[in-house]
Amino acid sequence: MSSEDGPRANDFGEELDGSAQISADARRHDDNNIRIAAVAVVVLLALGTVLFREQASTIIDVARTFVTEYFSWYFVVFSVLALAFVLVIALSPSHGSIRLGGPQARTEYGRFAWYSMLFASGQGIGLIFWSVAEPVLLKTDDPLADSNPGDVDSASLSWGYFHWGLTAWAIYCVVALCIAYSTYNCAQQPTFRGACEDLFPARHRRHTGLAIELFAILATILGLSTSFGFASLQLSSGLSALLGIEVSTSGKVAVITTMGAVTAISVYFGINRGMRLISELNSVLSVVLVFLTLVFGPTMYILHILPQSVGEFVDRFVAMSVYSEPEVLGSGITTWSESWNGQWTTFIWCWCIAFSPFVASFIASISKGRTLREFVLGVLGIPTIIVMIWIGVIGGAALHYDTESNGAVGDSLNADVSAGLFTALGFVPLVGGLLILVSTVLVGTYFVTSLDSGVHALSGFVSMGAKASPRFRVVLAILISALAIALLTLGGGKALTTIQTGTIVGALPFSVVILLMMVNIVRRLRRRQKHAGTSPPRDICARRAQS
Repeated sequence: MSSEDGPRANDFGEELDGSAQISADARRHDDNNIRIAAVAVVVLLALGTVLFREQASTIIDVARTFVTEYFSWYFVVFSVLALAFVLVIALSPSHGSIRLGGPQARTEYGRFAWYSMLFASGQGIGLIFWSVAEPVLLKTDDPLADSNPGDVDSASLSWGYFHWGLTAWAIYCVVALCIAYSTYNCAQQPTFRGACEDLFPARHRRHTGLAIELFAILATILGLSTSFGFASLQLSSGLSALLGIEVSTSGKVAVITTMGAVTAISVYFGINRGMRLISELNSVLSVVLVFLTLVFGPTMYILHILPQSVGEFVDRFVAMSVYSEPEVLGSGITTWSESWNGQWTTFIWCWCIAFSPFVASFIASISKGRTLREFVLGVLGIPTIIVMIWIGVIGGAALHYDTESNGAVGDSLNADVSAGLFTALGFVPLVGGLLILVSTVLVGTYFVTSLDSGVHALSGFVSMGAKASPRFRVVLAILISALAIALLTLGGGKALTTIQTGTIVGALPFSVVILLMMVNIVRRLRRRQKHAGTSPPRDICARRAQS
């Protein structure tokens, strides 16, 4: 995705005048400012958590409590709005048929390759980490159990489908859609400022663009740091299960340091072929893990609970989507842990929002030539189906073994959330040890490939010169690793909750950027529709994007 320097067209083909454009030199200057500001903020965050541990711990707890109490309703509304927004565009007779890149644009990837890359872009540490933990923990902690009683196993799986399926991908989709349309149909730079800067008066665009890009970078760094904090915990638990040894905090730090160093080398020397091979290995290992669990695990139980849990998800979807816990949050809380939403839905939506700059940029980059309808239905549909299969098989097996073992999986999760996956897989007859090995390797490979992809996406947020700067990519890899280490070591026995807070704090400001992007794409689509009757059609910017 690129947009050449020089005069740019607006969203319906008119060239911007000199006062509305930002020159190449000015943009390079802005890029440097964004890099310096992003590095400075993250360094200060990391140093602050290390040097002022007690104060930082208090601030983190207060920040998460504040966001949970006063903004949980906002994230509930935001998630529903994101899903409704992309569905309306997809189903619109006038907008759904618009092709990214213009009427003559052709797709760069076949459907199968595109679908595979869609899922790979968002599926990773989060789904692996929570595919066992969420169903088993929510088996006895379902806030909708009284209002809609049913099979507890199916109900707990439905929460997993809800949190990692349709709505989560709607958040990725709305961001990717805005970037893709801005880049391919409006001749803008493939950045977040390009997706919404013309929403502002010309004299304010430069400064608002700087703020928007900085929010995107910080949200992504915090989101990636959260993921790699989780990955270090789970990889350490996998090594413990394989080797029979306890991995200390210093060992977990060593895991992050090693993986960060591998990624830094990769992004500096551009070892793209190696990363592609590892990405393909991820897909193969994922299929192997699910297939062997289904075949050697509780096959009939899984086959029966899959359709039932999907039905439970459909039946409870609206209730889950709007559950905002008024009886708790409306009367005030002293700490975020008093809120079910604070532990689950609010955190997961924040994680998706913080991860969306990275995921959406990749989705946009591979989607030229798709119609908006095909784009939305593909991004929502295929990953959601795969998520349901993954959680239904892995989570379903964990629920079965938890019942058969009188709560052994749940006890393992209560002692260490990151160990639950390996405890459950250890119960699978004949291949339990192999599955533990496969899942441990899978966590490690996702660790490296996600960080590698995230660093490339982050460097792409800063346009022009920064995209070609391998040193900046190395700095980003180091910053993400350092922040993950800082959050991990700060939390001590509460490392998991401390790591989660980084995502929650980073997501709030970036969610406002997403809303601005949504407003601007509506504005652009309306202006395009207004000129649809002109001859020739006024989709000049789409033709510019192709040239």
